Amino acid sequence: MKVLGLDAQNQASLLKVVILGLIAFVAISSRLFSIIRFESVIHEFDPWFNYRATRRLVQTNFYEFWNWFDERSWYPLGRVVGGTVYPGLMVTSATIHNILHALNFPVDIRNICVLLAPLFSAFTAIAAFLLTSEIKDSSAGLLAAAFIGVAPGYISRSVAGSYDNEGIAIFLLMFTFYLWIKSLKDGSAFFGGLTALFYFYMVAAWGGYVFIINLIPLHAFALILMGRFSTRLYVAYSSFYALGTLMSMQIPFVGFQPTRTSEHMAALGIFGLLQIIAFVELVRSHLASNQFQILFKGFIFIAFIAMFSALVILTFSGYIAPWTGRFYSLWDTGYAKKYIPIIASVSEHQPTAWPSFFFDLEMLIFLFPAGIYLCFKELRDEHVFVILYGITASYFAGVMVRLMLTLTPIVCVSSSITISSLLDNYLDFSVVDPETTDQKSATDSKSKPQDKHKKPGDSSRSAVTSSKSEKKKKKEQFFGIIGNDSRGIVLLNFFFFLVIFIWHCTWVTSNAYSSPSIVLASRQADGSQYIIDDFREAYYWLRKNTDDSAKIMSWWDYGYQIAGMADRTVLVDNNTWNNTHIATVGKAMSSEEEVAYEIMRRHDVTHVLVIFGGLLGYSGDDINKFLWMIRIAEGVYPDDVKETNFFTPRGEYRVDDEATPTMRKSLMYKMSYHNYNELFGGQGQDRVRGARLPADKIKLSTLEEAYTTENWIVRIYKVKDLDNIGRNLEQAAAFEAGKKSRRPKRKQS
Repeated sequence: MKVLGLDAQNQASLLKVVILGLIAFVAISSRLFSIIRFESVIHEFDPWFNYRATRRLVQTNFYEFWNWFDERSWYPLGRVVGGTVYPGLMVTSATIHNILHALNFPVDIRNICVLLAPLFSAFTAIAAFLLTSEIKDSSAGLLAAAFIGVAPGYISRSVAGSYDNEGIAIFLLMFTFYLWIKSLKDGSAFFGGLTALFYFYMVAAWGGYVFIINLIPLHAFALILMGRFSTRLYVAYSSFYALGTLMSMQIPFVGFQPTRTSEHMAALGIFGLLQIIAFVELVRSHLASNQFQILFKGFIFIAFIAMFSALVILTFSGYIAPWTGRFYSLWDTGYAKKYIPIIASVSEHQPTAWPSFFFDLEMLIFLFPAGIYLCFKELRDEHVFVILYGITASYFAGVMVRLMLTLTPIVCVSSSITISSLLDNYLDFSVVDPETTDQKSATDSKSKPQDKHKKPGDSSRSAVTSSKSEKKKKKEQFFGIIGNDSRGIVLLNFFFFLVIFIWHCTWVTSNAYSSPSIVLASRQADGSQYIIDDFREAYYWLRKNTDDSAKIMSWWDYGYQIAGMADRTVLVDNNTWNNTHIATVGKAMSSEEEVAYEIMRRHDVTHVLVIFGGLLGYSGDDINKFLWMIRIAEGVYPDDVKETNFFTPRGEYRVDDEATPTMRKSLMYKMSYHNYNELFGGQGQDRVRGARLPADKIKLSTLEEAYTTENWIVRIYKVKDLDNIGRNLEQAAAFEAGKKSRRPKRKQS
């Protein structure tokens, strides 16, 4: 530093930049386990559509992408991609790809998609630093950046290969909040406009933008109730809302929702309220106090009645849409299961278990409330925002496990405030031990004679001395219980906690969040790793052994992967926009062969794909998901499908000898266990359900087995032609009749 000739302030700035750079490096590195252990591949389900759409955007142009009609999905309906997608993720990747190619770096678009989330995690760490620096100071900001760089709650959605909207959305969330706090503190229309710009980017990237457009109005409303209305608040919010709303309406998937849906009405109402308050303040400056009071009460009453009446009329007339099912499920945890089972069937929409908080946040979970308490003590405008964010995010994360992602940033910010405040006090070694201070002061008073003749300037010096002694006394009161020697114990304790936190985050990232769902890994008896690649094996078989016009029926979970990897047309996929179409597939899976065959022929299905984990012990198979298929189908076809028919008289869901006739005759059951007993040379054992299967041989009349992967995880069946169905049904009927005639009769008791 001396060689560079930097003063103390510049040295601190350079040090912060270096530390932030190291944090960004750690954030990226900790998300590369999946590439190192497996390969550069897209994970999960939704990322496969995002990758497929990005690849099309790169191969064509933005205009073609915006008007793309996807014939590979939702057969025979298809999908208008431009009007049903958040394009921010695809446009970001395509922009990076085009810039690199313009600079003569021929990077494949797949590698850009795989590494995009780790790259943006570094940006998220910087955004956390900026936000926390505005709330407390740069020291707390560096801690917040380090926490969010390695926190498992954020890593779970940002590892390499996790090419989903949340990969860039959390950065946009944090940076938008930083710009909002900055514009509020400065009263700057410029920063308000920047807030609107990044809010627009967030709207283009993720549906979670609704959290922003409700939290910022809530913050503004809380400040108004606290009597903290100011021109700064008026300028910041007005510039943000006006520009942000106009820009967000340019996304076709959003359209006029900001003015016609209940989720956006709070922001509009606060905008109107701020205009009323600003007008009242203007009138106050031009009228006498008694005239102002009469006008103020009358104006507020009339304005409130007019606004409330307009909202009620527009809602009942249908102009303003009511809250959607997803938002109702946030307030009533049982709503989705009763009325929209397709929402409840998604695992990430389930309530969060207590261990998940500790698993994803570790020690931050108990530092988080302490940071909220410290914000309450000071309670500046930005601290009110932290409190509101912490309370709302905690509730939503408890209701839905997916929303742990929005809780993690504020937990990191709040925890950094806690540790930074603690270190500010415990690392201040200018404070001496109270006992030593008392002894020294007593010795000084004895050794030095008292001056009886004071000079005129002594009074000012004594005042300064008294103020210093008061500060010293306050510090001594703080350290009245522990002295200099004891502070080391607390610092070592927290150093140990931080080391354990980093170790926990690294372990969780490596073992829990870095395994791609399409490639499974297990350990053999000798401890060596065994790779299970059944998914890609099955999709490659479909790609190479079926016609380009083939139609694949499967549960909606696998639609994006089939369209992306097998390049074949699917009936339903993960977009889940048409509940009736999904219920039709559920009805086919839960019905007998004859009924299912009519549905398949009506939809031109050539192949059916099911996931079965009974042989290997893979619990995420279709038999475990089967109840949700039944519930969704029952919601649309209550006369044809009934959930109770699949439960035993004792209310058990069984696949063994006690399974109900409806269960054993269903297409899903037959496809899963077809030829499974023969593999064991007798009765098969289902290792997921822990059940021994019936010894009867399962016969399929309308389908024939086309391909089963190495570990029996993916099974593909071909739909037979019409001319073979009659003969097969006759053979099946004869087989059933012969089986009944050979069955011994029970003796009468």
